[in-house]
Amino acid sequence: MMVSKGSVILQFPVRNRSKIAGGKVLRRRKNSEYRSREYLTEQEVSQLTDAARRVGRHGSRDATLIQLAYRHGLRVSELINIHWDQVDLQLGLIHVNRLKHGSPSVHPLGEAEVRALCGLQCDYPGLRFVFSSERKAALTADAVRKILARAGREANLPFTVHPHMLRHACGYKLAQDGQDTRAIQHYLGHRNIQHTVRYTHLSPERFKNFWKD
Repeated sequence: MMVSKGSVILQFPVRNRSKIAGGKVLRRRKNSEYRSREYLTEQEVSQLTDAARRVGRHGSRDATLIQLAYRHGLRVSELINIHWDQVDLQLGLIHVNRLKHGSPSVHPLGEAEVRALCGLQCDYPGLRFVFSSERKAALTADAVRKILARAGREANLPFTVHPHMLRHACGYKLAQDGQDTRAIQHYLGHRNIQHTVRYTHLSPERFKNFWKD
């Protein structure tokens, strides 16, 4: 992007700015300036889910949305594009279509997830998308961001929550539980295992026996 200031032309890469105001380029702050980490703990996800259920007109939908994103490590674009024909409530399975050249897979659904999805199907009958707006269209990514930010405030979390934190929370939880790194890779749909290793690096289990008290 080029900005004219007098007779001088200033050129900036588009990805390095958020907007232009008064001839000045205002750059987006780094994530580390908003929050100290990019994942949620299991307890924080539980708090977020409970908060989402309490606020707004679609509490059950929003709580189910959070749980599905967390349990299956979904990107926001993957989450809002889930169709009902990807979900088998009788067998308790969900077909996960991965984006960014990720590998698709079939995940089992827990009993609580099946109950929540059955309730959602009753509350919003005849719709194509699992997570739909009042206009019966798929939720937008921006709508999901607002749902999570509102739930985060209601839960009194000390930072602003964004959707990708749920995907990171999933990877972190599985690594902390000692799940096989290759299995986590396939579960999250990573083509490159280096994207998965970040979660094992965060896991404190590697250091569990360093000290004997």
